[in-house]
Amino acid sequence: MADTAFLASVIAALPLPTLAIDRNERIIALNDSAVELLGSGAYGRHFVTVLRQPTLVDAVEQTLADGKARKAQYLGGDAAREQTFTVNLSRIAAADALLVSFQDVTSEAEAGQMRRDFVANVSHELRTPLTALMGFIETLSGPARDDAAARDRFLAIMAGEAGRMNRLVGDLLSLSRVEGEERVKPDTRVDLTAILRSTVRNLNPLAVDNDVTLVPEFGSDPLALLGDADQLQQVFTNLIENAIKYGGPDQKVIVTAETSLRDPALRGPGVRIIVTDHGPGIDAQHLPRLTERFYRADSHRSRALGGTGLGLAIVKHILNRHRGRLKIISEPGKGASFIVILPMDAGQKSEETPDPTP
Repeated sequence: MADTAFLASVIAALPLPTLAIDRNERIIALNDSAVELLGSGAYGRHFVTVLRQPTLVDAVEQTLADGKARKAQYLGGDAAREQTFTVNLSRIAAADALLVSFQDVTSEAEAGQMRRDFVANVSHELRTPLTALMGFIETLSGPARDDAAARDRFLAIMAGEAGRMNRLVGDLLSLSRVEGEERVKPDTRVDLTAILRSTVRNLNPLAVDNDVTLVPEFGSDPLALLGDADQLQQVFTNLIENAIKYGGPDQKVIVTAETSLRDPALRGPGVRIIVTDHGPGIDAQHLPRLTERFYRADSHRSRALGGTGLGLAIVKHILNRHRGRLKIISEPGKGASFIVILPMDAGQKSEETPDPTP
């Protein structure tokens, strides 16, 4: 009895969810973390009625029988979030009991799944243009060898597919770079107004080609903040270019800037750069996932316009590095607004403006 009391006190002090099972296969001790994981009422019950999952039950029975340490997997959590645990089973001879501890490895499992999904997505994105190129090369080497018209048409398509792969590789390298720098906060003072002015100037030819009017409404006053000028230009280039391509012809793309001494999203001085188009808009179901890698609200249209599905993921990581935020407001038929929220120096001149996204 003294050994059981001592074992219970040791288990109570452990940070991991832990329980003890005696030789009668009953749970004789568990800590608060284990109660939170497995539910109340587990004390004194047969372990099978509490642990339930066959793989773990089998491992417990085998360890009770032979005393050998084992590992097993346990899936927990609720409807909102699944959790994965590695369960360590060890026989405690002095207490004649089996110690069962649960280590949360959900993050590692999710990271592994993300890597697998990423490889699958990249393979899928590359397979289509590579298949097209191989098919056209085979055709040009055979039936269309002497067909000048077919040759020119196929070469144009091949150039487009090669360009698509080149953009994808470029975005993958960019994503890798910004992820590697995400934890390094920028320490260079930049002028956001100058970055916006340069971005609009660079994209104006694209707007003209698409019959879109770029309307800059961010003034000429400097907006100073700590940032990486190249990465911030990449953010606004991506957002404005998307607005031009998806907003449709004979429309306007408006770029505005609003400063605030206390932005609700930052709880401090901030600036909001808002890129607004008047296109078809985006269904609400897509909005939470737009910054995921390779996620597209309209896959066919995105690929037709040369999108790689990585642009907004890159934007998200750059803004994370700058301790900023991205908000997206859109309704079908009412266009879309992409709002970049960045922290400013406390001493930067600003005026209180209403929050466009309460």
